[in-house]
Amino acid sequence: MPVKPKRPCRYPGCPGFAEEGEQYCEKHRKFMEKHYEHFARGYSADRRYGYKWKKIRDRYVKKHPLCEECLRHGRYVKAEQVHHIVPLSEGGSSEEYNLMSLCRSCHEKVHQKTKSRQGR
Repeated sequence: MPVKPKRPCRYPGCPGFAEEGEQYCEKHRKFMEKHYEHFARGYSADRRYGYKWKKIRDRYVKKHPLCEECLRHGRYVKAEQVHHIVPLSEGGSSEEYNLMSLCRSCHEKVHQKTKSRQGR
């Protein structure tokens, strides 16, 4: 049976090829994973959040299944993430009053606003 051809690596200027289902060649895959974890996420989710957080998150999403930010604008969008209004790193807690269910788009917007206020 014929095999699909490899795709070009998405890393700028790389002449290599990525395996099926991957975006980067072997040389750049680990580098880009670290880059994503550091710059896009900014932390290791496994270290900060565990089973206890999953239970709190699931309970909150069950009570608030729609994006709270979209609801303010009259849109009904399913919530995908739970956001800490006051971040844990700044002394916030996982109590219900400090949580907000958001769609992915609104969650990204909230974090972009926070980063711009901090001057990052």
